[in-house]
Amino acid sequence: MSEIRRADIKRGSRVSIVLKKDQRTGNLTEGIVKDILTNSPSHPHGIKVRLESGEIGRVKKILV
Repeated sequence: MSEIRRADIKRGSRVSIVLKKDQRTGNLTEGIVKDILTNSPSHPHGIKVRLESGEIGRVKKILV
């Protein structure tokens, strides 16, 4: 899987994230990005975001 960069993620984007509690299983949670929490341009485990639902996790897929 190619690394997702911070520049690829915008507020309002629909994404799939992995929550901290789901890191072992890899279960994904879908939602709309409210805030981007990672400041660096990239991160090996994914860019950390907060969804509109309040859930925080690392982006694994950007949905269209």
